[in-house]
Amino acid sequence: MNYQVYNRDLCVGSIRVLGVSSSSVLMVGDTQTIQLAATFDTPPESLLVGPFVPLTPE
Repeated sequence: MNYQVYNRDLCVGSIRVLGVSSSSVLMVGDTQTIQLAATFDTPPESLLVGPFVPLTPE
């Protein structure tokens, strides 16, 4: 995705953050590059990596 921003004269006195969603970015100032990352608070034993879905016995 290409996203182009043209900054004009803008003066911000203060920022009040009431809440943050799970996928949000709050930037203050100039930014040349944004690098996204993700972390999970899931325990390692519950993380399933592979092409197969585990089947549960009926």
